Amino acid sequence: MSFFFGHGSGFKYDFLKVTEWAPLQLRGNSRMAKAKKKATKKAATKKAAKKTTKKATKKVAKKATKKKVAKKATKKAAKKATKKKVAKKATKKVTKKATKKATKKATKKVAKKATKKAATKKAAKKKTKRKPNAAFMKPLTPSSALAEVVGSAPMPRTQVVKKLWDYIKKNNLQDAKNRRNINADAKLKAVFGKGTVSMFEMTKIVSKHLK
Repeated sequence: MSFFFGHGSGFKYDFLKVTEWAPLQLRGNSRMAKAKKKATKKAATKKAAKKTTKKATKKVAKKATKKKVAKKATKKAAKKATKKKVAKKATKKVTKKATKKATKKATKKVAKKATKKAATKKAAKKKTKRKPNAAFMKPLTPSSALAEVVGSAPMPRTQVVKKLWDYIKKNNLQDAKNRRNINADAKLKAVFGKGTVSMFEMTKIVSKHLK
């Protein structure tokens, strides 16, 4: 079957051909639309993937930067702490040294002061040395019995006692067991009036033989 359109135009269309072409055209359009939709979806997925990747990369980079900053901060803090520790140690050392020096100086000062005080005390003691009692320094004359031991010349009481002890030691008259006792020989027996006397008795007895 044939139809004629446009009598004036001179075009002639075959109806069967038109009816066969229309579905093909529609099918072609559908495929094109589908392909276009698929391409759009693919482009959108690609774009989304790119965006996600970009976002992830940005996040990773941000995280890495944050980590780097934290590491840097930790390193800085550690360095600061070490510096502080060194400074503290140095201060402690200096303080210790200064304390030691001050202690040494103070000890030296105290020692010097003590020495000076001792010297002053000694000098004062030497200056104010007690004078012997005039009664002890007065020359006395020994009795004839005592003169046989110490001599007949007048002498102070202290000198008599000294000479008496010299005689005792020279003749070994101190008792071997009790050194406070004196064992009199013939000369001392005439002075003591008995064979053995204690050193305390001797001083009292000798006083009786001095005038």
